[in-house]
Amino acid sequence: MTIVMGIETSCDETGVGFVEDGKLLGDALASSMDEHARFGGVVPEIAARAHLHAMVPTVHLALERAGITLDDVGAVAVTAGPGLATALHVGVAAAKAYSLALGVPLYGVHHLAGHAAADTLEHGPLPEHSIGLIVSGGHTSLLSVRDLVRTPIVHLSDTFDDAAGEAFDKVARLIGLPYPGGPSIDKAAKLGDPEAIAFPRPLTGRDDPPLGFSFSGLKTAVARYVEKHPDADVNDVAASFQEAVADVLTAKALRACRQEHVETLVIVGGVAANSRIRALAQERCAAAGIELRIPPMRLCTDNGAMIAAIGDLLVQEATPPSDRGFSAVPTVELKQAQLW
Repeated sequence: MTIVMGIETSCDETGVGFVEDGKLLGDALASSMDEHARFGGVVPEIAARAHLHAMVPTVHLALERAGITLDDVGAVAVTAGPGLATALHVGVAAAKAYSLALGVPLYGVHHLAGHAAADTLEHGPLPEHSIGLIVSGGHTSLLSVRDLVRTPIVHLSDTFDDAAGEAFDKVARLIGLPYPGGPSIDKAAKLGDPEAIAFPRPLTGRDDPPLGFSFSGLKTAVARYVEKHPDADVNDVAASFQEAVADVLTAKALRACRQEHVETLVIVGGVAANSRIRALAQERCAAAGIELRIPPMRLCTDNGAMIAAIGDLLVQEATPPSDRGFSAVPTVELKQAQLW
């Protein structure tokens, strides 16, 4: 058995986790979110400095929670991309240092593969074939997944513009809710009427790409509505917008399952923590006879446990480690779990 340390610094959260043979031993997370709130979004330089300050204390806290020491670590995995360049470089540099100091193999992995692997910590190995819906601040993708580390991951569709999480942030700003937009809108929507405003469902027409996503037009529709109705109830706007996003995401995910003849849908990423998306996905999957797998909310957002999980899978498959000379790749499509 090998204990894998995972390091995640793709955005504004410094995550460290330890996984052994599919079991999460312990993890810790430090966020610089409050430092970005006044800017209405993540500032890369601020995030990178926060990672520098948080890295060693977060490693120590995760070790304490796992009940182990660095001497017990047998491999290191780190997010090598995609993400903010300055933030990624901090994590990659730290991972290289720990790997070299401990004399253990290093794995540079894809951030989104980590999100998919997070589900295995809760529900065990993925089935032989599943559909993955990845919804986060920077990504909205439907994937055909057979094995996270042995076979190529096939992109069925991606968003043409704004990702779902990005749309949540922008709409929250439009209606006066605080950053980050996802939790703010989710909270406000609980007090609103999801049928109050008939916002459009993007790319759901007969001639539109059946699995394609686009949220820029929906964001514009909200902006125009707020402009015409300055006294509109914020909770109703939030609920109606959230319902439109949840409707499109879940409908297209189930369409992908039918198209690929797959009986398991896995939803991961920060937006998978949204309560309405989780509830509607559960309702529709149950009606369609599709097994739904969503990680616990704390494993949906960026964290070190998910990176340790994908590293653990690579170790179990005896995958050759990455050369320590690799660099971070801020923009890279998910085709395989290991980038280098």
